[in-house]
Amino acid sequence: MLAKYANKMGLLTNHRILVTGILTDESLAYGIAQRALEEGATIAVSGAGRGTSITRRTVRKLGDVGEIIELDVTDPAQVAEAVTEVEERFGRLDGLVHAIGFAPQTCLGSGMFTAPFEDVATAMHISTYSLAALVGAFRPLLQKSEALGGASVISLDFDGSRAYPMYDWMGVMKAGLESLGRYLSREVGVDMIRINMLAAGPIRTMAAKSIPGFQLFEDTWADRAPLGWDVNDRSSVSDAAIALLSPLLRGTTASVIHVDGGAHAMG
Repeated sequence: MLAKYANKMGLLTNHRILVTGILTDESLAYGIAQRALEEGATIAVSGAGRGTSITRRTVRKLGDVGEIIELDVTDPAQVAEAVTEVEERFGRLDGLVHAIGFAPQTCLGSGMFTAPFEDVATAMHISTYSLAALVGAFRPLLQKSEALGGASVISLDFDGSRAYPMYDWMGVMKAGLESLGRYLSREVGVDMIRINMLAAGPIRTMAAKSIPGFQLFEDTWADRAPLGWDVNDRSSVSDAAIALLSPLLRGTTASVIHVDGGAHAMG
């Protein structure tokens, strides 16, 4: 059955996918959207707040993907409006890429005792809770997926099992994201919706540049990774995302898939 499916034009032929988190063409979300289109998917792209105009300009490079959907994950009304718009466009959803994360500057690079709770709460709301908000809101459309094996949700992650220098509260958010993915998978598996975390190694993106001391990751990651690592090459991350969105990994859920050259497993 899968061989017959794979013989079609692409791994994601007839898939309807929503991609969040695109800002510049260096972003991981942009690379995933680009590969999804190459594999035959039809995609919608969301933007948030003042960054929407930047997203709009960036997405033009992908071709015709329709008007940007405004989606501020902290605004329940806007989330509901986004669901309505996606339903009008697609009628269903076969894939959702959660590439959303933000932490106030006090949460990064200053240790764990500097950020006030209000800043930590902001980071939690946008970087972690947003996954539950989107899966819950889009669940009726994900339930309608026509893809072999059902719908796939992937959330971009950074290894939450260790404490990394300078990453501070965002590391806590990623650990929470991984736990949340498992709990959500338990709840929506009955609907044939699978949820996986894609834990990428450090890639030189705009988001990465906002992390104090990111140069430290660049300087040491390749030495720790058995396969080596290129901070300028996001292709392995994009390809892994396509595999997760496709029926190839339809039996995989509640998992953290590491695409980091193996560095996470080294001492």
